[in-house]
Amino acid sequence: MRKNSQTLTTQSIPTLIKQLAIPASTGMFFNTMYNVVDTFYAGLISTQAISALTLSFMIFFLIIGFGYGFSSAITALLGNAFGKKKYKLATIYAHKGLIFVPLIGVILSLIGYFFAPSLFILLGAKEDYLNLSLEYINPILFGSVFFMFNFSLNSILVATGDTKTYRNSLIFGFFANLVLNPLLMYGFLFIPAMGLSGIAIATVLIQIINMGYLLYKVLQTKLIHFEKLDYFSPNFRVYKQFLNQGIPSSLNMLTMGIGSLILTYFVSHYGVNAVAGYGIGFRVEQLMLLPALGLSTAVLALVSNNYGAKRYDRVIETMKVSLKYGFIISTLGIIILTLLGKVIISLFDSNPIVVNFGISYLLIEIWIFYAYIVLFVCVSTLQAIKKPKMIMYIGLYRQIFAKIIISYLIVKYFELDYIYLWFGILFMIYSAAIFAYFYTNNLLKKICKTSL
Repeated sequence: MRKNSQTLTTQSIPTLIKQLAIPASTGMFFNTMYNVVDTFYAGLISTQAISALTLSFMIFFLIIGFGYGFSSAITALLGNAFGKKKYKLATIYAHKGLIFVPLIGVILSLIGYFFAPSLFILLGAKEDYLNLSLEYINPILFGSVFFMFNFSLNSILVATGDTKTYRNSLIFGFFANLVLNPLLMYGFLFIPAMGLSGIAIATVLIQIINMGYLLYKVLQTKLIHFEKLDYFSPNFRVYKQFLNQGIPSSLNMLTMGIGSLILTYFVSHYGVNAVAGYGIGFRVEQLMLLPALGLSTAVLALVSNNYGAKRYDRVIETMKVSLKYGFIISTLGIIILTLLGKVIISLFDSNPIVVNFGISYLLIEIWIFYAYIVLFVCVSTLQAIKKPKMIMYIGLYRQIFAKIIISYLIVKYFELDYIYLWFGILFMIYSAAIFAYFYTNNLLKKICKTSL
């Protein structure tokens, strides 16, 4: 553990970014392909099932967003403790975080279970469409605690510089999903056919299996000691630190989920085919955002450790190198999806109307990659230096306030075509990215100046 944390503050930044980001991006690739597989099998049921999956995913994302937000907060606190060589403090953070994040998940799952039907109805779901959406989301809500537990376990591993373990769990999840989805959807021997709920149950089962593997790897870090049960006891001072650090980031992720729901609501005005096309296009787009997510993981680990060690020069270098790598990869992604986007979307639905909606979304939104690189790197940097409040405000702007105004004007006030909605979203994301860059850059300059 100590050796790994020291490496993060001494080894070459470009080398470390590659070592951390590549496994993280690879894992994210298989996680996204996991979702793509789910979308593919939902398409075998019906176009309406794809729409139901898209609708349900938006609610699921609200819960996962909190898990990701609080787990990144724990990673930041652990990284800072490692950088300061306060290893006992790191152990305390690890134990408390292991209980705290799943507890949040249980609370959110209960809220989701009671409010999901009303939310689906608000978003235009009724009759079979509503039943399909509930058929998927209810098992997911039940299993959310396992997702959250895995988030908390991974937060410990990332803080130590280990992004390979989570990658391995996601690779396993992808291949297990290929097997379990058809078995549970169509039934086999004593297993009854479960349809869309089978896809959800497969997801929960995989999370339970991965939980065992991640726990095994965390125990090897020597940060968790089950023989010291008092380490798990409630500590409201530590919980307050989790909340102060995690709430802005979690609310940012929450706004992403709410933003997706808002966007789905306005897209639904163009019909079920538009929702399905958007859902497919969105999932394909995620494939090219994976490097950005991998970079954000690397930035969080590197910046938190180096900030704790007061290696501010390495903090700035991490941000610069990450942006450079991100822009190069984004350019490649834009080229690939421009050439192959329609072919990929056609794999999920043969309906030409759905395909046209999907490609209309994709060919515009691929240009958003550069902005996302900036946003993800800046957000991870702010989290890592324990200045997360602005993350929440940026999220509120781009996901809620600006999105509502722009979407309302385009869809309802001017009643413009579907394609103009995506130009509006493009403008909104770039304005948020530009602000985030200048704010983060100026904050780092102040920190460096103060440290001299």
